[in-house]
Amino acid sequence: MFELKVTNRFAAAHNLREFHGRCENLHGHNWFVEVRVRAKELDNIGLVMDFGVIKKLLAEVLDLVDHKYLNELEYFKVDNVSSENIALFIYRQIGPKVAAASEGRVKLHSVSAWENESSCATYIGDEA
Repeated sequence: MFELKVTNRFAAAHNLREFHGRCENLHGHNWFVEVRVRAKELDNIGLVMDFGVIKKLLAEVLDLVDHKYLNELEYFKVDNVSSENIALFIYRQIGPKVAAASEGRVKLHSVSAWENESSCATYIGDEA
């Protein structure tokens, strides 16, 4: 099994509903996002996938959340805007794009959303 990792950043504000602590107040983070993709075999030129393609797909997804108040996005109207749910949101957005770009040969393995340098949440897909 081969694995590639691509990272990027976005800045956004949010507040946790029903948290009963400081994070229930409006605040922001400069999130750091890690995306990991996997493939059992390399393509005909010896790659899992072009890093540039994964970076472009991730940038497209992060444009949906960058410099936004995340609680106002439709996806987070029901689900709390936790790092866990942000990782899941990114996973659900980028997973089909990775599969389409690789004609199903490459699978999204996981997405980690770091809200600071010491704390992150990771979603690992069922097919990982």
